[in-house]
Amino acid sequence: MSDLLGQPIIQYWLPSADELKLFGPDFALVGTIIVILVGAMIVGKRSGVCAWLALAGLVVAFFLNMNVAGMISSAGAQAGMEPGAAPTMLIADNLTVFFKGLLFVFAMAVIGLWMIGSAAQEKDAPEFMVLLLGSALGMSLMVSTLNLLMIIIAIELASLPSYAMVAFDKRSRPGAEGAMKYVVFGSISAGIMVYGASLLYGMFGTLDVPLIAVQATAMLQTGQNTVLLAVAVFMFLVGVGFKISAVPFHFWCPDVFEGAKIEVTTWLSVVSKAAGICLLMRIMYTAASAAGASPLTGQSALLNLVPMTVVIGVFAAVTCFVGNLAAYRQTSVKRLLAYSSIAHAGYMLALAAIVLRPGVSEGALLALVVYVGTYVFMNLGAFGATALVVWKTGSDDIEQFNGLGRRAPVLAFGMTVCLFSLVGMPPLAGFWAKLWLLMALANEGGWLWWLVVWVSLNTLFSLFYYLRIMNHMYFKDDGRERLGASPAGVAVVGLCAVVLMLGGTFLVDRTRTEASKYAQGLFEAKAVSDGLAQSE
Repeated sequence: MSDLLGQPIIQYWLPSADELKLFGPDFALVGTIIVILVGAMIVGKRSGVCAWLALAGLVVAFFLNMNVAGMISSAGAQAGMEPGAAPTMLIADNLTVFFKGLLFVFAMAVIGLWMIGSAAQEKDAPEFMVLLLGSALGMSLMVSTLNLLMIIIAIELASLPSYAMVAFDKRSRPGAEGAMKYVVFGSISAGIMVYGASLLYGMFGTLDVPLIAVQATAMLQTGQNTVLLAVAVFMFLVGVGFKISAVPFHFWCPDVFEGAKIEVTTWLSVVSKAAGICLLMRIMYTAASAAGASPLTGQSALLNLVPMTVVIGVFAAVTCFVGNLAAYRQTSVKRLLAYSSIAHAGYMLALAAIVLRPGVSEGALLALVVYVGTYVFMNLGAFGATALVVWKTGSDDIEQFNGLGRRAPVLAFGMTVCLFSLVGMPPLAGFWAKLWLLMALANEGGWLWWLVVWVSLNTLFSLFYYLRIMNHMYFKDDGRERLGASPAGVAVVGLCAVVLMLGGTFLVDRTRTEASKYAQGLFEAKAVSDGLAQSE
C-alpha cells in the first residue's frame, strides 16, 4: 500500500514455509478449536464428540511438535519467526519442544479425566474444550517468545480462558467465588505488568527482551536511571509471578483450586506454573548472556545481576515456606494440594537465580526440565486420585480418604507413590528431580548455599501434611463400603505411579554423570566467586 507520493506506508511481511512449520503445533491447536466450534453446529453439543475431536487435535499437535524437534536438531539449536530484519518474535528451540510436548500430553490426560468424571453431566462440552485448548495455546506461546508484547498477549491468552473454566459450573458458589478472586488478582497483575512493559519500551525504544537486556546492562554500568529500571522490571515480572503463584501473588490459588472442578484444578496446578517458570528462566538467561556471563569475561557486568538473583532467591524461599506452612492445617485435600503446588513453585523458582555462568545456567535448565517432567506425573496422579474420591463421595474432605487402603487398594497405592514422590522420597523420580535441583543450586556456590539448606528443610516440613493423607488412607478406617472407583481413572493413577517408579530407576544413572559434572563445577564456582569479588 502506498500514499499519494508513491511511498510505502505499510510493509507486508509473510513468514516462510519453514517458519510456519516451526509453529505447526500452535496452528494445530487453533485448527482444533475451529473444528470443535463447527462440529458443535453440525452434530450438536455432544460431549463424546467434542472430547474426541480435542484429543485428535492434541495428537496431531504432538506429532507436529516431534517434527519440529527434528527440524531444530538438524538446523541448529534455535530457530524463530523473524518479521524482516526485526528481532525474533517467536522462538522454537529445545525448551519449547520439550514444554509443548509435555503440555499436549498433559492436556490429553486432563481431557481423559473429564471424560471419566464430568462428560456425562456436561451440557456445554464445546465451550469447555475451546477454553481448555485456548489456555493451552497461551501457555505454548509463553515459552516461545522474548518479545514484551507477545509475552503479555500469551499470558492473557492463557489467563482469560482459565477464569471462565474456574467458574464453568454456574451452580457452584465456591467456583464463582474462586473465579472472582482469580479475575481480580489477574486483572491487577496484568495492569501492573503492562505498565512495567510500557516503562521498558519508553526507556529503550524496543520490545525485544535481548535488546533491552543489552541496553539495560550498559545503563547499569553507568549508574543512570537504575531505580526506574528496577521498578519497571519488577512491575513487568509481577505478571509472571502471578502465573507462577509466587508469594505474595498467590492468594488466588487456594480458593481457585478448591472451587474449580477437579479437572480444571489439575490443569492449573501444573502447566500454569511450569509455563511461568520456563518464561522466567528465558528472561534470566537472556539477561545473563547480555551481561557477558562467563568465567573469564564480563565479571563486572555480572555484579549488576546479583541483586536481581538475590531477590528471586528470597521470593523462592518465602514461596516454598508459605506454601508448606499453610498446607499444615488444611482439611480439604484440593486446598492442601494447592498449597503444595505453591511450595513446588518456590522450589522451581529457585532455579531462576542461577545465571552467573553459562555452563551452570544450562545445568539449571536441565534440572528444571527434569523437575517439570516429574511434577506433571506426581500432580496428575495425586489430583486424579482425589478426583475419583470426590466423584464418588461428593467431597474432598480428608475424612473421605479414611480406609481407602481397604476400600480401593490400587488407587490408594498409586496415591501413596505420588505423595511420596512429591515429598522427594527415594528411589522415586521426585527424589532425583529434587536432587538435581539441589545440585544445580550447590554448583552455583556462594550465597545460594543457604537456599540449598532452606529447600532441604522445607522438604522435611512438607512430609507432615503428605503423611496426614496417608494416615487417613491406611490407619483411620471407619468401616465405609468399597469406593467403586472408575477402572479407567484408577488406571491413570496407577500409570503415573509406574512412571514415577521407573523414572526414578532411569534417573539414577543420569544422576551419577551429572553429579560428577556438578562436583567439578563446585571448584570452578569458588574461582568465579573470587574473581567477582576482586572485580568489585
